[in-house]
Amino acid sequence: MAQTSKELGQAIVIENLSGAGGNVGSQAAAKAAADGYTLLYGTNGTFGINHSLYKHPGFDPLQDFVPVAQLTRIGTMVVVRPGLKVSTLPELLKLLKSNPGKYTFASAGNGTTSHLATELLKASAGLSIVHVPYRGGAPAITDLLGGQVDMMIDVIPNLMPNVRAGRLRALAVSTANRVASLPDVPTISESGLTGFEVSAWDGIFVPKRTSPDVIARLHAAIRKALGDPGLRRQLTERGAEPVSSSPTEFNRFVKLELDRWGAAVKRSGASVD
Repeated sequence: MAQTSKELGQAIVIENLSGAGGNVGSQAAAKAAADGYTLLYGTNGTFGINHSLYKHPGFDPLQDFVPVAQLTRIGTMVVVRPGLKVSTLPELLKLLKSNPGKYTFASAGNGTTSHLATELLKASAGLSIVHVPYRGGAPAITDLLGGQVDMMIDVIPNLMPNVRAGRLRALAVSTANRVASLPDVPTISESGLTGFEVSAWDGIFVPKRTSPDVIARLHAAIRKALGDPGLRRQLTERGAEPVSSSPTEFNRFVKLELDRWGAAVKRSGASVD
């Protein structure tokens, strides 16, 4: 946000209101004055998953907010524990299909991106794998490293350090194209599940009724900040892809993501309430 702050000529203070998977902070932002001074950092979790995971999230992503700018698209990656004797995604899928219910997958918790991305893979490939939810991604990865669970799908930045260090084996990424920082890791689509694509994402939103002029100024500042070569390089190296889209395009994207992640939640049976 430092780059955006520089473009706006004004300090940006980040207030982290945790609770209910981001719903608490989103509710507070929805009630804030629509004067351009309150921005909400939203994700596929708060603006996609939560509206099927929670019966009463406390805000409406389409009625209470206006999208300003998408920031990044963050692909996920399929990894397996040390010692699991597979080296490609087709080999993993063959193993799982031959042994329904025998193998396990870790997630950061019920209804998280890591959980639902695997549910989407299960549905696409016709798999039966046992879900082991954890209280966050760190303990899930720890047990994966220790061999207590067999595989995991999580966002690339979370898995990248252990993959680069050789502690986890990466089989595929869920993006449409290969990730620049992992050129030797194929996509899920090219590994046999044609058309499969799943990405987490994040973006900036403002309360409804915010002036179009204010939205335009914020969007321009964010886009210019994301155009900085140094920042783009940092994001790309971590496995995140900067996105350039208009507020209108971002709004259409959010509508599609609500349906997509909502279907994944219902298929998984996950619920928080």
